[in-house]
Amino acid sequence: MSRSKSVPVAIAVGVCLPFLALPGVARADYTLDPGKTQNPSGSDPSTSANTNGDTVSVTAGGVVFDRSKNGTGSSTGALKSTTSWTPPPCWYAPAYTPAQLEAHLTPIWAVDSTGYEWDAKQRDYYVNGNPYKDFNKAKAGDGYWWDAYVDESFPPGWDSCFSDEMFWVDKGDPPPATKKNAVTPQVLAELAYGQIRVPGTKVTLAPAGTTKVNLPTWAWLDATEFKPVSVTASVPVLGITATATATPYSLEIDPGTTDAVTYPASGVCTFGDNDQIGEAYAKGKSDETPPCGVKYLRSSGDSSFPLKATITWHIRWTGTGVAGEKTLPDGIFGATQNVVVQEIQAVNH
Repeated sequence: MSRSKSVPVAIAVGVCLPFLALPGVARADYTLDPGKTQNPSGSDPSTSANTNGDTVSVTAGGVVFDRSKNGTGSSTGALKSTTSWTPPPCWYAPAYTPAQLEAHLTPIWAVDSTGYEWDAKQRDYYVNGNPYKDFNKAKAGDGYWWDAYVDESFPPGWDSCFSDEMFWVDKGDPPPATKKNAVTPQVLAELAYGQIRVPGTKVTLAPAGTTKVNLPTWAWLDATEFKPVSVTASVPVLGITATATATPYSLEIDPGTTDAVTYPASGVCTFGDNDQIGEAYAKGKSDETPPCGVKYLRSSGDSSFPLKATITWHIRWTGTGVAGEKTLPDGIFGATQNVVVQEIQAVNH
């Protein structure tokens, strides 16, 4: 769900932060009419009329994610950037109209829950003209109050969007340059990157289950599972959107022991003409070298070797008003599977 500043917030990990200028905690699954009712169905009230004199309501958290083209399955996971860059841990987005902000803050001030000094400072800022007067009602319909939000997973740096007060942005104007991660098409693309989920990377091996010392073991991925996935992020009240698309590019195989060789020697297999990584083993190929695979040089004994398969995904994005495709850092996702290697010499049939 979404929570706003100026009230105590019990964080999901059990830590209670008292009376801080907290950002809203936006859960992307929900849209919310601030200060009113939660809407878990995911419908968007951002264009609905209300009875407070504003022409539209604004969706708390501002950002709506379409994950319908994401990877599926129980083993899906989030990408890790191949560089030091990470998706934004928090963001600024439209949160309230003037009437909605009044309806939200007035009851809080009335019960003195945040203390006289804090309430007085807030009233001065939002009501008394320093710098805004009467919640900026004179500009109702011309813009929105923006607030800070963070995904409920609380990633590292989730508190980096803290600011003392919300700020006003007129429709059509860019957000203040001083507000890092204020939503723009590029920031939306970066947020969408953080929502991408890709399939698990368990590779198919031949021989399956148990292989033999000095026997080339073929490895490949199911082309039907490893295809581009994408997430679209949008801010309906601003009319901006961005789509980040992840396309599988290469597979790196780590045999789990130095007593092995990989095919190719680098251990990195790329997509071939058949639009898949590696090639499925077929009868009659026992004398061929696999285009993607591994050969173990010693037995795993009573144990197994942890073969790790890591896929690199290229990330490209498009967005409102942005010419052509842009890129974001590649992402990786890997998984480990146990491979039993026996001493017996054998060949594939």
